[in-house]
Amino acid sequence: MLDWNDLRFVLECARHGGTSGAARSLGVNHATVARRIAAAEEALGARLFDRLPSGYVPTEAGLDAVKTAEMMEALQDDLCRQIGARDTELRGTLRVTASQLLFQFCLAEIVRDFSALYPEIKIELIATNTSLNLARREADVAIRFSKDPPEALVGRRLFEQRGAVFASKKFLENDPGADAPLDWIRFAHWPGPPAEVKAVRPLRPKLTVDDKSAAIGAVRAGIGATRLACFLGDSDPDLARVPNMPLFAQLPLWVLTHADLRDVPRIRVFLDFVTQRLLDLKPLFQGEAKEGAPKHPVLD
Repeated sequence: MLDWNDLRFVLECARHGGTSGAARSLGVNHATVARRIAAAEEALGARLFDRLPSGYVPTEAGLDAVKTAEMMEALQDDLCRQIGARDTELRGTLRVTASQLLFQFCLAEIVRDFSALYPEIKIELIATNTSLNLARREADVAIRFSKDPPEALVGRRLFEQRGAVFASKKFLENDPGADAPLDWIRFAHWPGPPAEVKAVRPLRPKLTVDDKSAAIGAVRAGIGATRLACFLGDSDPDLARVPNMPLFAQLPLWVLTHADLRDVPRIRVFLDFVTQRLLDLKPLFQGEAKEGAPKHPVLD
């Protein structure tokens, strides 16, 4: 008889193309994954994967098993959300995800103040630039910069943030300005600088980075200038905007949850609280509050 739990191993093996990736996802060793897949094959009387040098490839029977496992996973996720939505008390765990820099800049203080008001709500912070799946309860609330959030999520578009070109103050002391090339720190996985920036003066690539924190460190070290969200650059006491460079639009900020969870009291009260606090910071996010901007708690 098939053990339904074995289908989880079949599903993750198909998703990751082999036992090693499935093992990492499930928190077990690859031998356990192989054993559970073999048990499912024996129970079903069919080979579910072709074991190739390049990895595990589902057979037709395997694809049927994967489809069934996906439906079971979706049903489980639906059940968890429906049961969770019945919670009527201002207590329990609340998982909040946002980018690392957003947490460092302002969300940590917002969460601190929220926890002081609602001590029975235990916050779990998931600082990642990866978009977590709220339908699978990987998080309850997502605070994200996004053009188009997934349709299953509900919430509020707070405002469109703006960016500017920043460099260290020491770097700018020696910058000839005008038409001289500007030493530039570029992002490996982003499109090139905004057209309005390139129209002001030529850019001379000096360093390529794949992470915003690395870019900030390089700018602070005086390697060159780069584009940053105003809420990051203006809050750093060692950075300043490069003169004559324009502001430019960046992705809007959203506060989101899953539609099934929006009326859960602990989620509703957190959504309202964080929304108001972030709206208070709107001038900084839009590049309109350079003077007296809050200083970055990590970069100070």
